[in-house]
Amino acid sequence: MKKLLEKFHAVFLNGYDSQDHEGISKVKDLTETPIPEERGTAGQNRIKIDLLIHDLKVPLAVIEAGITSLLNRQEKYGPLTEKQIKVLQRALRNTKVTQNLVTDALELGRSRKGVMNLANVRLSRCFGEALLELFDLNNSALSEKIKACRSLDRLKETLRPEGLLLEIDNRLWSAKLPLDEGKIKQIVRNLLSNALKYRKREVLLRAYKDESSLIVCIKDDGEGIPAKYHKKIFDCYFQMDPSETCPVRGHGLGLAGVKVLLEDMGGKMTLSSDEGQGAEFVVSIPLTRG
Repeated sequence: MKKLLEKFHAVFLNGYDSQDHEGISKVKDLTETPIPEERGTAGQNRIKIDLLIHDLKVPLAVIEAGITSLLNRQEKYGPLTEKQIKVLQRALRNTKVTQNLVTDALELGRSRKGVMNLANVRLSRCFGEALLELFDLNNSALSEKIKACRSLDRLKETLRPEGLLLEIDNRLWSAKLPLDEGKIKQIVRNLLSNALKYRKREVLLRAYKDESSLIVCIKDDGEGIPAKYHKKIFDCYFQMDPSETCPVRGHGLGLAGVKVLLEDMGGKMTLSSDEGQGAEFVVSIPLTRG
């Protein structure tokens, strides 16, 4: 461990080669649209919190780059033992978790202020990046396989053995749609993460388009959610009674955040579930500006 700490000092205190992590020397504010000024004490506190959250992006990027350098440039920084590699990989995964939380918090802040970043983006990009962000945290081998997929059919084949089934038409997959990419990725990632956590065997991700909306359905075959909780699970920090046989579905903040993002886009979400019957979340996202 002492030698591992010395390597951290070499990377973080003496600096690392910026070429070790592409783009790290160009870390910048990724907020595309200025946040409108809020008035009063509450508004000022909100701005302070947003700035503090935003300021976490650069140090987290530096930490990620440093750990990546230690793992990938052992000829430069020195060899690592198997235990040291496991420690660094765990640190890297948790750094990425924190980066996702920061991104989610900033997106919710922009959403509350009515900031939308609509652009014509391919559904394959939105869903593909959401899958990468999700599996980067707990299954890096699968993440690398996803990166290598060059078609929807290949992606379906890659995910099927992992218990994730895709039902998406090839034309829709490659179509460009007017979407807020950041919000869509956050919605899909949160719902998929929840479903994968509580499935028994499989999760189904289905997407299709009607006359004016994109419909995304995420269904698991887990223990399900009792009907009496169907409204409460969308409250921040709500948890089921520990004595319930059905599992607690996350900390509640993820579903509450998804609901906020959808409402701000003019969308909606429905839940179909009961004890022992799994759970299906159906998300409707308008493709036209109201």
